[in-house]
Amino acid sequence: MDSSHSAALNAKHAGLDARIAAERQRPSPDEALLARLKKQKLKIKEMLLGI
Repeated sequence: MDSSHSAALNAKHAGLDARIAAERQRPSPDEALLARLKKQKLKIKEMLLGI
């Protein structure tokens, strides 16, 4: 994987992390949305690790 692709995936991963944190801060977090975001974040992490 080239470094620009890796950097883009890292940026997406960080963005998802921020969205998850923001959703958790809400008074009534949307659990379905959190689950989807976490799943997306895991897929990106797997791509970064080459799994």
